[in-house]
Amino acid sequence: MAAGREFSFLTTWLLACERGPVWEAIYDADTWSEWWPGLVGAERHSSGEETGVGQRGRYRWRAAVRYGVSFEMVSTRVEAPRLLEGKASGDLDGSGVWRLLDASAPDGSAPATAVLFDWRVRLARPGLRLAAPFAGPILRWNHARLMRAGAQGLASRLGCELLAEG
Repeated sequence: MAAGREFSFLTTWLLACERGPVWEAIYDADTWSEWWPGLVGAERHSSGEETGVGQRGRYRWRAAVRYGVSFEMVSTRVEAPRLLEGKASGDLDGSGVWRLLDASAPDGSAPATAVLFDWRVRLARPGLRLAAPFAGPILRWNHARLMRAGAQGLASRLGCELLAEG
């Protein structure tokens, strides 16, 4: 998982909802703090091109263990409604990719959306970098906790069932 001070996380969610509303909620990062516990601030600085490429925003997250991170994200690739990719800089430097796939509920009775989030970052803030060799398990635990809260918050926001997350 960690190579030095670099971390790689892969998160999956399965929501009993069609892809369109899931895409709209994930693409509209300005409103994440309304439904994603742990996100304490989301501010758009630039809308970028008409396609969304170049959209720039700053995000502030609060962790369960009394530390927070702040970083700017710039979208580098947007293929609505299935892929959103961006570069992070700030306390964390790296990249994140959201992939949304059409799926169905496990019993096949209803449409669903599989959401995959690939987050590859290195700790850039000096205090975080110093703690990285010892804090890896805490960082992984906290990331999983924040992503679980995001999945539950998104399902609640969309009025659908969270079928699986991990």
